[in-house]
Amino acid sequence: MLFVCRANLCRSAMAERLARALGLAADSAGTHALPGHPMAEHARTVLRERGADPEGFASRRVTPPLLAGAGLVLTATRAERAHCVSLAPATAARTFTLRQYGRYVAALPGGEPVTPAAIAAVRGRLQPGSPAEDDLADPYGGPIEGFRDCADTIEAILRLLASRP
Repeated sequence: MLFVCRANLCRSAMAERLARALGLAADSAGTHALPGHPMAEHARTVLRERGADPEGFASRRVTPPLLAGAGLVLTATRAERAHCVSLAPATAARTFTLRQYGRYVAALPGGEPVTPAAIAAVRGRLQPGSPAEDDLADPYGGPIEGFRDCADTIEAILRLLASRP
């Protein structure tokens, strides 16, 4: 799975490393990332607190080939989802905000495998979420508590994904 946020310094970087800590295959990128930058220091600290490894991370910009190669694209916000779909329209059916996808997985009947068809069925029957329900706030430039709150949200969704067949 590919996580995408704006700069690839906080949200998507933390999601990538938290997912990997749970044994999920993950990468990340940013819609406006400057390639080669380290993740934000507070993000590094929060990852270490949770037992995830921040080492060796370098930001990168999302590209059409990167999107095309991802089986699932999870973005931090609706704006980043729109950006990804505009870069690679064929990915529209497998591109969601992270929080949106978490709601869809939670709405699946217990034990039902997470498949594209199951997610499409849930997507078709649930009301769209509001921006407040879909967007993951950007903690960049704020206190470490904002990074912890962001990581809490990411980790809860990732644990849900990791627990499903």
